[in-house]
Amino acid sequence: MNPAGFSNELSAEMRALLLRVEQELGPQPDPTLLPPQEGRAQSERINERNNVNLPPMAQTEDVLVAADARIGSSACRMRVLVPYGAGAGAVLFVHGGGFAFCSPETHERCARVLANETRLPVLVPDYRLAPEHPFPAGLYDVVACLRGAFTATSEAGVSAGPLIVSGDSAGANLALAAVMHEERAGYRLPSGMLLFYGTFDADFNTQSYGRFAEGPGLTRGKMQRYWNWYCPDEHARRDPFAAPLRAGDTVLRALPRLYFVAAGIDPLLSDTLLFAERLKTVGRHDPVTVVPGVTHGFMQNTNELAAAREALAAAGEAVRGMIRGS
Repeated sequence: MNPAGFSNELSAEMRALLLRVEQELGPQPDPTLLPPQEGRAQSERINERNNVNLPPMAQTEDVLVAADARIGSSACRMRVLVPYGAGAGAVLFVHGGGFAFCSPETHERCARVLANETRLPVLVPDYRLAPEHPFPAGLYDVVACLRGAFTATSEAGVSAGPLIVSGDSAGANLALAAVMHEERAGYRLPSGMLLFYGTFDADFNTQSYGRFAEGPGLTRGKMQRYWNWYCPDEHARRDPFAAPLRAGDTVLRALPRLYFVAAGIDPLLSDTLLFAERLKTVGRHDPVTVVPGVTHGFMQNTNELAAAREALAAAGEAVRGMIRGS
């Protein structure tokens, strides 16, 4: 695989899936050009097709993480998915959706597969969304869920143990920023992180933004509008808690073990590659997997894409390595 990952050629199964979705759903408006509530409703509806044939869990439950006035978080629902034979510990998985869309429900099948592959309960926060709740509201909700990962779920079948923090797309940004927040605050850091095709900066002029500006799937225009909703103050986008790629060397050295997955056909591909290069400058060598021929968000399609199932299986193996090394 070319580590740069810059190829416009869709894999056969990705091409077939995109055609199938187009035939099933027909033309869909750009959700970022709709009022937020309409965009969310469309996103929930479209993601219904991804959340069929749900892998059975030993236990599923919603818990409430209390608001924390010290950090400005709100009370936050968190979905708990406990696989059969779960070990001690958990994965806190922060869903993506451009900081503005999606929910634990839109990502449930992906989260259940992740639970089975890691053999750990997966916890999915329902954090506040932009533009009604811009930066740093959602981030503070994720921080509160990180702090309460075990106390809030002790009666839902989760045993305290190693904690892995994960997220996809905007969720990867929030997951990483939450861990950086806790490092600064002096809290114990998780055993590792899984970061799936994250947005780590608001630089829309990277190589992959240029190459895949018009998709397929995610586009530069959509990402610009997502960032305008999440962090409309361009000065605030320099804050590493908004754009983790801008973190200082000391913060990067202190991060737990990271495992990156990127999509080969994605405006955000460079975000992952640039972050990995930054880590190398401080002496780290965190593994990066670029999956060729797939578009942004491909891991949502575990019901139809072998590439998605294989990527999550590899992530599960990475988690076991993190736990062994912690």
